[in-house]
Amino acid sequence: MSDTQLDLLEQKACVPVPVSRNGFNSRAIIPHGCTTDHIYQAMMEYISFLQFVNEQLHTKGLVRLESLLMPANFSSVVSEFMNISIPKYCSGLVKNMYHNGHPDLLPAGYFSEDAAQYAHEGIEIKASRYLKGWQGHNAEESWLMVFVFDSNRPSDPKKGVKPRPFRFIKVVGAALTQNDWKFSGRSAESRRTITASVTESGYAKMEANWIYKAADMNEQQPDIPDDDEEGDSTLC
Repeated sequence: MSDTQLDLLEQKACVPVPVSRNGFNSRAIIPHGCTTDHIYQAMMEYISFLQFVNEQLHTKGLVRLESLLMPANFSSVVSEFMNISIPKYCSGLVKNMYHNGHPDLLPAGYFSEDAAQYAHEGIEIKASRYLKGWQGHNAEESWLMVFVFDSNRPSDPKKGVKPRPFRFIKVVGAALTQNDWKFSGRSAESRRTITASVTESGYAKMEANWIYKAADMNEQQPDIPDDDEEGDSTLC
């Protein structure tokens, strides 16, 4: 592939795939007054943000944000953006102002100064490139919402993977109990942090209450992260 062709693909990849309103589940149950329309608006706001950033980077001859940041860091950008954006549209939720507090979103007016170190009320937000196998540092009882997306990675050029635009694959969510988690082991060579993974029971709960699915959702997305990308699928 010529440099001109590659640059054209890069330019096209700067424009993320829009979120389709038809992809939302009208029967999805989301707590604290949050609706699928609130989620749609937050997702579209992220699409606009990423397009603006990537187009500006492209004018400077720089790679897109998803190709610049480590996978775990880019996933954190997606989830943190949702933490800020969802409360803008849903008055029943606020961002947890406690540093590293759990969960990410709290019911509005429920906690003093909208801050809680640990609470069962609210919604924990996660973003991941993986269809399942989501991980957390602890087995938490909470309402978990996962935004699954597809995008390039910094390692793609060396692997010969062509530029492609960011897109949301699906959004799922449900109330999980400690029984819906199990602690994951690690190989003798691995240095990754020991984590807890969502079990099949937790996955089934979340899939049953799916919030959004792209029409052409790629079921070939990897299920479980590799050791060197553990952070990309971990609740932080």
